[in-house]
Amino acid sequence: MASFRPLFFLSLIFFFSFHNLSSAAHKNHHSKLTKATVLDHSFSLSFPLTSAPLSKHASSETSFLSSLASSSTSTKKRNRNAGEKVEQPLPYDYKSSFKYSMALIVSLPIGTPPQSQQMVLDTGSQLSWIQCNNKSPSPRTAPPTTTFDPSLSSSFSVLPCTHPMCKPRIPDYSVPTSCDQKQLCHYSYFYADGTLAEGNLVREKFAFSSSQSTPPLVLGCAADSKEDKGILGMNQGRLSFASQTKLQKFSYCVPVRQGQGNLMPAGGFYLGQNPNSNTFQYIDLLTLPDGQRMPNFDPLAYTIGLVGIRIGTKKLNISESVFRPDAGGSGQTMIDSGTQYTFLVEEAYNKVREEVVRLAGPKLKKGYVYGGSLDMCFDGNPVEIGQLIGDMVLEFEKGVEIFVNKERIMDDMGNGVHCLGIGRSQSLGVASNIIGNFHQQNLWVEFDLANRRVGFGKADCSKSV
Repeated sequence: MASFRPLFFLSLIFFFSFHNLSSAAHKNHHSKLTKATVLDHSFSLSFPLTSAPLSKHASSETSFLSSLASSSTSTKKRNRNAGEKVEQPLPYDYKSSFKYSMALIVSLPIGTPPQSQQMVLDTGSQLSWIQCNNKSPSPRTAPPTTTFDPSLSSSFSVLPCTHPMCKPRIPDYSVPTSCDQKQLCHYSYFYADGTLAEGNLVREKFAFSSSQSTPPLVLGCAADSKEDKGILGMNQGRLSFASQTKLQKFSYCVPVRQGQGNLMPAGGFYLGQNPNSNTFQYIDLLTLPDGQRMPNFDPLAYTIGLVGIRIGTKKLNISESVFRPDAGGSGQTMIDSGTQYTFLVEEAYNKVREEVVRLAGPKLKKGYVYGGSLDMCFDGNPVEIGQLIGDMVLEFEKGVEIFVNKERIMDDMGNGVHCLGIGRSQSLGVASNIIGNFHQQNLWVEFDLANRRVGFGKADCSKSV
C-alpha cells in the first residue's frame, strides 16, 4: 500500500521493507493455503469502485503515496486443519464500481448475513483486513456502519494460538503473529509510514450473492487502526485475497480524478472474466529464477518490463537496465493500485526532471517539495504548463504503452499548486520503480494470474460499469 507521510491512502498499508523476501514464497503462494474457492475464468463478478483520500486523520499533504506492503515471505505452506470442510469451488463473476480520488475504494459483502465493508484495493500488499467493532454498543446506540460486527455473522471465527498461522516462523515476517491474553492469534502489520494495523487473525466469508461466496478466508480483524476502511490485499502472497480464492484474474478501471473537490468518480472492478479483455494488450509478469533471492526485490509484487519513457516527442536517454532488478534486486518495476503516484529510481527520475526543467523550468516552484516526495511542482495555469511539457508515455515490452495526456500530467495539490505525478522512489525508502494509480487513469488494468501477465486497455472509466 502506501505511506502516510506523504500518505496516499493506500500508502497507509505498506511497509517498504523488502529485506529477506523469499523467492520461494513467490513460488509457493499458489499452493496449499486452504482449498479455497477457485475462481473459474469463465466467471465474472463486478463491483463499483470509488476513490477517496484514505485517512480522515491525514492532512491533504500526507495522503498520497504508496501501498507496497512490507514483508518477508514464508517458504512454508500452510496446513489445513484436520477435518476442515472444503466448499466446492464456485466460479466468481463479480462486477462492481469503485470510487477514486487517491485510493481505490470498493465495497464488499462480508459475513453471514453479509455486511458491506469499504476496502482499499491494494495490489501492493498481502493481508486483507477489516475494521471490527469489538465493543458492545449501548442499547440506544447502533453499531458504526463502517465497521464489521462479528457478533452478527454466523460464519465468523477467530484463529486460536494453536493454529499453524500463529506459530513462529523464521525468517517469515510477512504477518508477524503472537499469542494474546485470550489465547487468540494476534497480528501486527506495519506500513511504510510507520502506521500499525493490528488485531486478531480470523476467518470469514465474502458473500457476493446467495449462490456465490468464498469459503472462510484468513484476514485481519483490526481492533484499532485509525482508519474506517479496510484493505483488500491483492498481491501474490499466499494470504492475499487473490491467492486464497485461487482467483484466475481480476481487473479495475480507474476514472479521471476531479481535482480537489468532494466528487469521487466511480470506476469498475471485476473478479473473474472482464468482457472488455479482447481489447487489452498484455505483457508478461517477470519473476526471479527458482531459488534466487535478492534483498531489495519483492517477489510478491506484480513486476513488469518497463523499457523507456517519452516526454513530448523525445525518448529520454535512460538505459533499460535502470528498470530491471540489478544483482541486489534494486530497479524492479512494479504496478501497484495502492500507490497513488509513480516513483522512479534516481537515474530515471533525474532524466525525467532534467527534461521537465528544460521544457518548463522557469515555471517551476523553486525549492518546493510536496509531501516530501514530489518536487516538480508549479504555480500558475496547469493547462499552459502541460502544453509546455507535452504528453508522457511509459513504454513497456511488446510495444505496450501507457499514454498520459498533457492535460493529466499534473495533479492538483490545492492552493493553486500542481505537481507532476512522479517522485523519487528514494523518498519512500525503496529502490524500485512503482507505477501508481495516478498513471492508471482511464485504463483497464487486468491481472491475469492464470497466465502470469498484466493487460492494459484504454477506456472511459467513468462509464465502465
